[in-house]
Amino acid sequence: MDTSLHPPGRPRSQRANDAILKAALELLAEQKNLADVSVEAIAARAGVGKATIYRRWSCKGELLTAAVATLRPPLPEVGNESVRDDLVELVTQICRDMDSPLDMAIRGLLLSDTHPEIIDRIKRTVFAPREEAIHAVLRRGIASGELRPGLEPAVVQRMLVGGALAGRGSEPAGSHRAYAERLVDTVLDGARTAAGA
Repeated sequence: MDTSLHPPGRPRSQRANDAILKAALELLAEQKNLADVSVEAIAARAGVGKATIYRRWSCKGELLTAAVATLRPPLPEVGNESVRDDLVELVTQICRDMDSPLDMAIRGLLLSDTHPEIIDRIKRTVFAPREEAIHAVLRRGIASGELRPGLEPAVVQRMLVGGALAGRGSEPAGSHRAYAERLVDTVLDGARTAAGA
């Protein structure tokens, strides 16, 4: 577990924690690059001192990773017999994650080339576990014969996440699951074996 998301030591004021994380997210959404999101600016926005931040997170990278992680609720537990149903559950949550102007602003910021070490940390800590959840379902489908041998889980995962991103804003409100079902079915039509169809 990445301890930056749950800093060690005695419990601190939840109100201060919430204010700091909220300020960090607001600044991430407002700024054009990570260099402009400083600990000083976060502290000023949150109404706390820098020492209050550094008692919780040792550096800006840890703080920003924790802030972005607050936008990602836990993925649903999966393990059904159907690869299709498991993927629908996961992609539905991913569609919900993306249905936020704040999320989109932060995604854009993460494409910048400033502070690559922070961007890499956020991707490894926040995004990679969600990608791995999809990979695991796909690997299980290959092993069971539901999906064709030689299928590349990483490629299918990118198709699903890219499809979720492309569908953002184009679907009626509250239709995340219906869109996820169409997206998963469309992708899997090219991945199923005859026996798995």
